[in-house]
Amino acid sequence: MLSIPGKSGSTCDGFSRREFLRVGGAGLFGVTLGDILRLQALAGNSSATKPRTGWGQAKSVVLIFLQGGPSHIDIWDPKPDAPSNVRGDFKPIKTNAPGIWLSEVMPHLAKQMDKATLIRSVSYTPAGLFNHTAAIYQMMTGYTPDRVSPSGQLEPPAPNDFPHAGAQISRLKPPEVPMLPFVMLPRPLQESGVIGKGGTAGFLGAAFDPYYFYQDPAKEIKLDDLTLRKDVSKERLARRAKLRDQVNDAMPEIEKAVSNYALDSYYQKAFDLILSGRARDAFDLSKEPDKVRDRFGRHTFGQGCLIARRLIEAGTRFVQMNWPAVANGDPTVDAWDTHAANFGPLRDLHCPKLDSGLSALLEDFDQRGLLKETLVVAIGEFGRSPKLGVSTSGNGNAPDGRDHWPYCYTALIAGAGIKRGALYGKSDATGSSPAENPVHPTQILATVYHALGINPHTIVYNHLNQPRELVQSEPIPALFG
Repeated sequence: MLSIPGKSGSTCDGFSRREFLRVGGAGLFGVTLGDILRLQALAGNSSATKPRTGWGQAKSVVLIFLQGGPSHIDIWDPKPDAPSNVRGDFKPIKTNAPGIWLSEVMPHLAKQMDKATLIRSVSYTPAGLFNHTAAIYQMMTGYTPDRVSPSGQLEPPAPNDFPHAGAQISRLKPPEVPMLPFVMLPRPLQESGVIGKGGTAGFLGAAFDPYYFYQDPAKEIKLDDLTLRKDVSKERLARRAKLRDQVNDAMPEIEKAVSNYALDSYYQKAFDLILSGRARDAFDLSKEPDKVRDRFGRHTFGQGCLIARRLIEAGTRFVQMNWPAVANGDPTVDAWDTHAANFGPLRDLHCPKLDSGLSALLEDFDQRGLLKETLVVAIGEFGRSPKLGVSTSGNGNAPDGRDHWPYCYTALIAGAGIKRGALYGKSDATGSSPAENPVHPTQILATVYHALGINPHTIVYNHLNQPRELVQSEPIPALFG
């Protein structure tokens, strides 16, 4: 739901009221509060050390997060010449991009590969952790977790967590129109009972949390928090805003500056958001032709991808579409975590949904001209073990099951100047490790920041007022054409 954030005695950036009063007093020496805030904004977007290729070509981002860890060999990186206990049941098919082959379970995406790059060398070595939550946290924040529960899973979300990249982006580059800056749908990041880890604004504060749209977009959608109550007209809401302005006018100058920066801006954004109706309309799939909805797929993932396109079109800066299943859920129902069974669920359940939703999203963005300024990334927290039936994480696996595999997997990236119909990196003959150009997941985050015109090494201060970089990695300029 939409809330007016902020904690008592502090602003959304973590500065205390006393600190702001002290800064405001600097105006006596010729430096105003506005000057300081303007300098802070410029510092936050410092680009003195940035490489130029691909810099600032994106206005928005869609992250298709395939939580659970889909098998790279059975989807993106087929190995037809590998032994049978590696290559699996699926055959490769040609795509419309020369030299790129996909698995036969992705026929629609095969017709859209001329719009994207496959990174077939994503790789990292886990620091003693093979569980989903730790890998998800790293992918979302760019940092490894620092606390693990006795069960081996991470602890629940905490206010001192490192912020999700979407929260950092919505802070540094808020939308240019009255619109939700960061939306996460249609369910939380989750492994067992650990819900939402890596999916919050952490030490930035709740002001920068995403709008959590945890509903099934393939069913009837309720948007009570984005809709005016029947007994409150637009005129009445506008009168409330005017009254608040009159109160502000009577405040001392420094107090007014603090209020305007800390809380008033959020009230105004909330008023503008509800009055404009942009967010409410973006979630309204009844405005889409049936043939478009059918193309995306009449299922949770497909309709969620369609909402993602509508949100970007309406001005949202960062949309995260999570695979609508618990990371370690039942593969025969909805999950990518295919320990117990791999080929049946991929062929009959997961890949048809992924194929329709992702291919339609790329096609739709391209046809509307939005792909030029929207970065699309599709990735899981890791891949699956090349050999069938083996244990790599301590989990039991069926003879046709694949275990967790962070050492080599695939990401798809498209839009905002990314090369079209290309491959970056290469896996070895069995998809076990990178053979060329290994890419750490944090480099993908650095590339996202870079594409938005944000220096990945921009400093942010945590809950202890310690300086931290957005991400300690370099972007990959070679991805851009």
